[in-house]
Parts: sequence; structure tokens; C-alpha cells
Amino acid sequence: MDLYRAFLAIVLSFMILLGYQYFFVKPVPPAQNSAEQQVAQGQTDNVAPQPKQQQPASITPPPAQPAPVSVPVDPNARDITINTPLYSAVISEQGGGFKRFVLKKYRTEKASTSGDMELVKVEGLNQLPILFSLDNGAGTSLPVFHADREKLDLTGGADTETLTMKATLPGGLVLTRTLVFHADSYVIDLTYQVENTGAEAARISPALSLNSTPFAHGSSTSRYLFSGPASYVDQKLVQVKTKKLAEGPQVLQGHVSWTGYEDNYFINAVIPLTEGTHMVTIGGSADMVRTVVSEGTVSLEPKGTATYIYKMYFGPKKLTILKTVNYDLAKAINFGWFDVLAKPMLWLLNFFYGYIGNYGIAIILVTILIKGSFWPITQKGMKSMKNMQKLQPKVAKLKEKYKDDPTKMNQEMMAMYKTYKVNPIGGCLPMIIQIPFFFALYRVLMAAIELRHAPFMLWINDLYAPDRLMVGFDIPYIHGIPVLTLLMGASMYLQQKMTPTTADPTQAKVMQFLPVVFTFMFLNFASGLVLYWFVNNLLSILQQQLINRQVKA
Repeated sequence: MDLYRAFLAIVLSFMILLGYQYFFVKPVPPAQNSAEQQVAQGQTDNVAPQPKQQQPASITPPPAQPAPVSVPVDPNARDITINTPLYSAVISEQGGGFKRFVLKKYRTEKASTSGDMELVKVEGLNQLPILFSLDNGAGTSLPVFHADREKLDLTGGADTETLTMKATLPGGLVLTRTLVFHADSYVIDLTYQVENTGAEAARISPALSLNSTPFAHGSSTSRYLFSGPASYVDQKLVQVKTKKLAEGPQVLQGHVSWTGYEDNYFINAVIPLTEGTHMVTIGGSADMVRTVVSEGTVSLEPKGTATYIYKMYFGPKKLTILKTVNYDLAKAINFGWFDVLAKPMLWLLNFFYGYIGNYGIAIILVTILIKGSFWPITQKGMKSMKNMQKLQPKVAKLKEKYKDDPTKMNQEMMAMYKTYKVNPIGGCLPMIIQIPFFFALYRVLMAAIELRHAPFMLWINDLYAPDRLMVGFDIPYIHGIPVLTLLMGASMYLQQKMTPTTADPTQAKVMQFLPVVFTFMFLNFASGLVLYWFVNNLLSILQQQLINRQVKA
């Protein structure tokens, strides 16, 4: 069983080294590549019924990119500024898209000079996010919306402010856009009303487009986790890797709870609320992803109106915030196969933080709680290994005595184990049981925005950044001394020396390299994860020391 333990530990090491998400992130459901392939429409209780619009039997996918036309800039179009306690934004009257969206409570990097986190960073009017059109997102024109005001400020105590923008389109169509901003929320309510003031019926194909570029922030762990377009359709999370877009637009159709662009810390999402089936078309490239929510084609009679309702959320992927938004937006936080274990651990971290105000100490307390929960079975396993070690001389004699009769040897060994009440797999079982909990907490510590820029103590001022103690001069590759990581490696080596083993010399040599391998692997991992591993090692050392004393007694 020591050979199995060694093999399992090595496999575990390389799983982390190569990228945990490639093995344990929930597989991405394949996106539909045909508009005619329809997914059974699901229903959710959290979407309030909206006025019914005429829904077509099928919806034609829009182009993957806006039409390559040069959109002339209207010199009379103004920039509308919005200022709230949570964010600031700029909306262009031409097209109505967001030119800027900056989060005030999150910085790009840890340094205070890095600037606030910017979620919108695109150039060109037809590339702005949140563009509403009546040509199914073709992007052939960008009408000028005339806003009823040039500036909104919610920092003075107002709970909500409303911005109304109106554009007159060819053919007698009038498009009224209403945006409601909230002082205490990242959610913005969007309503589009199309009125046909002409004398003839007009066929329109309403669509809302979201253009997204990768978020720029100094995340050392973001490369290990998903970043790209995502949607929640028919109660399923669909994450499309940007390299998949090279094969062509990805088309989804059904009940769309939300669609948008995300990485492990932030998300820009659109929530369509108009009743009926929607089509989501995702195109572009890794540098610019274009997501279009199509409403279908309808005929608007003279003097008739049609209303399309959305919500948008541009903000942090923080579970407590997303749950208050509802509309299944909390499903954007996905910890893979072990989501059912990871979410309670994240809740525990926030629970302890609520009382202590330090996520480093919260990690220590969660580690102690998990270790304490497994203490009884771990203790039984360690005792089993210790007793197995005592029986090794007898095992060696049986192997020598029955070396030509493997069946008899196994029978005698099983009888000996029964006599001495030793379970040969008892030492491995506790470790196997704990593996899912380790991976669950690993995922939480790698992806939870709560740890981003969260200080612990002394030189560890960012639990999501690698552990480094700067010493006044540059050290090649690591740039500082990874004190906590070295302590983790030392504690792992000490734990290994204290743990009973029945391994042969070759297996023992393999095991000796594991602390070194883990130390190098953890050099660039989040210091919060290193802290968890270090504390877990210390608790294992304490438990092994107590067991060694009991067995000697």
C-alpha cells in the first residue's frame, strides 16, 4: 500500500502542476452550431412574467462580427457620465454603448497606484458593449440617442436614478431606451421600446450585443482557470473556450437566464427578461468576443409598440452579491466536480471572516475544522500504519518462507492481519477520503475573489499572490524569498519522516522527493493555498506525534 500512496501522491502533484481545471472543471456542454437545433425550453421561478412579444419559429444567427463599415462620429453626440458609490461609467449617445465602466472597490493590481478595475476597454463605436439594434446585430448603423440629461450622480444619497434616451430611426421608428441605476447594486435595468409611427408595418429583428475584451488585472492564478464567454441556458452552464471560436460562431437557443463574459474574478453579463426563446450567438476571437442576444423577427404594425427588457450586471464574481441579483447568475461561480463541497467551504471562510476580519486566519480556522472532522478516521489510519510497521519483520519472514507459493503466503498474511487486528488498507483509506475535500478547498482558494488583495500578516499582504519576502535585492526567477512556501516544504518533510512506512528502499527514495517537488510547485501558487497546506501539515505532525506516543505506551 505504500507503493499506492507514493503513486497517488505523485499523480496528485502532477495534476496540480498541469492545471487542476483541465481535469476537474465540469465539462463544457457543446454549443449548438445550428439555429434550427432547439433546446427544450426550461422555466425558472425567479423571472417575472413580461408582456408577450411575437416569437418566431426560428431565429437567424447574426454575423460573428459587426459589419466592417466605417461609422462616422457624430460631433453632436455627447458622453453621458454615471457616478455611483460602486462604479463610474460613460455612455455614448451615438449607439448608446458603454465606453467605460470602472469598479471603485476593486483595483487592477494590489498597488494603490494601479488604478481602479476597468471592465470595459474597447475602441470603436461599433465595438462598444450593450448596443441595441433592430437589424439582428448586423451593426450597419449606430443611431444617435438624445439623452434627457448629461450626468447622473448617485453618491449624494439618491437610491436610484433614471436615464432616458430616444432615437428616431428611418421608416418612422422611434426607439426609447430607459436605464435605471441603483446606488447599492451593480445591476442596471434596461428597457427598450420600439414604436412604429409610420403608415406601414415594419419588420424588425431586435438584438442586444455585448462586446468583450479580456479583463486586465494582475492575477497570478487566472491563467489556471476559465476566462471567456459563458451562458446559462436551460439550466446548464455553458463556457466556450475562446480557441473554439476559430471554428466559427457558437449558437445557443432556449431559455437564456444570462449570457456574458467572465474570468475567475469578474463578469459582464446580460439578463434577457422578455418572455420567450432567445438565441445567443458567440463569435470573435480571444482578443474580442462578441455575444449577441437575438429576439427574433417580428412585424410591427403602424402605431404599434414592442418592448424588450433586460438587466445588465458588470461587477465582481462574489457569491453573496450574485445570489442577491438572482436569475441564476450565481451559477457563474462554478467549482467543477466538487462544487457541492466548495460552496460550503467558501461560506465558512466568509463566516469566520465576518467575525475576525482576516481571511488568513479564516483559512487557518477552516483548515482546523476540516482536519478536526477527519481526525478520528485519520487517527485510526495512522495507528494502522504504525501497527503495520511493527509487523514488517513477520511479513518479511512469511514472504521468505512462502516465496514459491503466493497463494499460501497471502492466506498466512491475511490470517496474521486478523490476529493482530490490522487492516492493510487502513492507512490509505483516510487519505483517499480527504482528497475531494482538498480539491474543493484548493478551488476555493484559487478562485474566490474574497482572497484577491486580502492581507494576512507580516510580509503576506495579498493571499491570492505568491508568497514573497522582499530582501532589498532581486533574486532571479522568484524575486524574493518564499518563506511560507519553504516552511511548507520543511513541514511536509518532517511529516514524512514521522509517518510510519512499510516501503522498500526504492519506494522510500521516491517519497523523499515529494516535499521538494511540492515546494517547487507551490512557488507561484496563491499564498492562501500555501497557508492551508502548511497548517494542514502542522496538524498532521501534531496528530502523528500523539499517535506515536500512544503506540509506545
